[in-house]
Amino acid sequence: MTWQQIYDPFGNMIISTALAAIPVVVMLAALGFFHIKAHIAAGMGLIAALLVAIFAYGMPADMAGRAAFLGGLTGLLPIGWIVLNIIFLHQLTEQNGSFKVLQDSLSGITEDRRIQLLLIAFCFGAFFEGAAGFGTPVAVTAAILIGLGFSPLAASGLSLIANTAPVAFGALGTPVITLAKVHGYDLMEVTAMIGRQLPFFSVLVPFWLIWAFAGRKGMWEIWPAILVAGVSFAVPQFLVSNFMGPELVDIIAAIVSMACLVAFLKVWHPKTIWTSPSLRNHDPSAAEAKPTGKVTKHGTAELVRAWTPWAILSVCVFIWGLPPVKAWLNSLFAPSFPIVGLHNLIMKVPPVVPTPHPEAAVYTVNLLSATGTGILLAAVLSAFFMKYSPVAIVRTFFKTLWLVKYSLLTIVLMLALGTLTRYSGTDTTLGLAFANTGVLYPFFGTLMGWIGVALTGSDTSSNVLFGGMQKVAAEQLGLSANLMGAANSSGGVMGKMIDAQSIVVASTATRWFNHEGDILRYVFFHSIALAALVGILVTLQAYVWPFHLMVVH
Repeated sequence: MTWQQIYDPFGNMIISTALAAIPVVVMLAALGFFHIKAHIAAGMGLIAALLVAIFAYGMPADMAGRAAFLGGLTGLLPIGWIVLNIIFLHQLTEQNGSFKVLQDSLSGITEDRRIQLLLIAFCFGAFFEGAAGFGTPVAVTAAILIGLGFSPLAASGLSLIANTAPVAFGALGTPVITLAKVHGYDLMEVTAMIGRQLPFFSVLVPFWLIWAFAGRKGMWEIWPAILVAGVSFAVPQFLVSNFMGPELVDIIAAIVSMACLVAFLKVWHPKTIWTSPSLRNHDPSAAEAKPTGKVTKHGTAELVRAWTPWAILSVCVFIWGLPPVKAWLNSLFAPSFPIVGLHNLIMKVPPVVPTPHPEAAVYTVNLLSATGTGILLAAVLSAFFMKYSPVAIVRTFFKTLWLVKYSLLTIVLMLALGTLTRYSGTDTTLGLAFANTGVLYPFFGTLMGWIGVALTGSDTSSNVLFGGMQKVAAEQLGLSANLMGAANSSGGVMGKMIDAQSIVVASTATRWFNHEGDILRYVFFHSIALAALVGILVTLQAYVWPFHLMVVH
């Protein structure tokens, strides 16, 4: 028996939208204002989502439970699998002492915390976003920053802020490719349109990042370095997206940006060296920061040994991200299991889709092709390189599993919440509320992408969720469908820093457990402010010359 989604169950969009927002409000309020532990807050949000779906939207209870179960499985694989294995690698390098050598080598490039932040959180993070996505860049960069002595809040919050501009082209262009494939956009046209929006923010975000860390004065002291990092990322991002396609945008831009910044630092140095490891404002985690002290010089062989695990990680993550490799690994082992009682039994209906169609509910155990498996292989290879015994490797893995147990539970519950909102249609109700804004639609349509990522934790999922609605609404209003499809993705990237999944990844990587609410409160303003700026740019591109000339029709 099928169940048809209802997007306005009370015949009043204000009431329906308020009800649809309850689960998200419950979870965010519990985290951000009542300081409730993340796994408990996620559980509260899931319970609220079940109640709203069943009693307000009329979703059969067994379907609601199965949708939450599917989301929980997705939380374990691929998301939780990435978190577990990147922390496993970090544990191995820390116990071995090679992580301290890596810290010293990074400090040897520059002892200035602001420039370290540019190199690691912005440039290095963008590379991992381009190669893998799905939480990998935040996990890697936050772990490195905490090892360098950054305070837990600074390492967590600033990694999240930095991981914005690259997200639309993350995981070898997966969000854009999915948007085009699912909703019928021309891939090159919508890729080019995103490439005419995000480069503005690729220049802005590094300035914003350093301002958030060191304040306006601290930012202006190193503005040449920030400009070099931003422009050398933005230019390749524009060129590759407009003339090559979405797959290698982030990887090429990140490599160019890192090379240009390191080369620039050979001829330019800040007048004052910023050594504070904490945020400029009151930082509740500052007392927990571990200053690195005097930098030790190391020999070439020692540096090679310290960097080899991270080089192995980069190679494995890049290889695992290649579509032919993924396809081959999936051909070896990737059993799919339709969720009985849910698969093709829920009907999406207009105006979200042109004609009613059933929603698939299939869980694929793509263990071999999952990015986390590539990270696990990198960790094991690195462990043997670092001369760990097999017994020590297994012991460290299970020690890591115990360390992140509550983080994994939180991710499972949060993905269950996000998946339930998708199948119940409550997230679509929120999207339709934005779609009814008329001439202001370019601005609020951008925020639709933002809320999609905040809810689902993925720019890809947000594009699947709202990409079709953006196309229909744009055509009805006489706007470019490519403009609004791109806006969904570009606006969505700013929601990445507040999605609960990313926040848990950051808190786990920095081992600042049970402080997810502190991180959320810190990044929320940055997220909404940057999303609003993207909305303003999209509105200018929709209506105002010369911005309108940038639109791909």
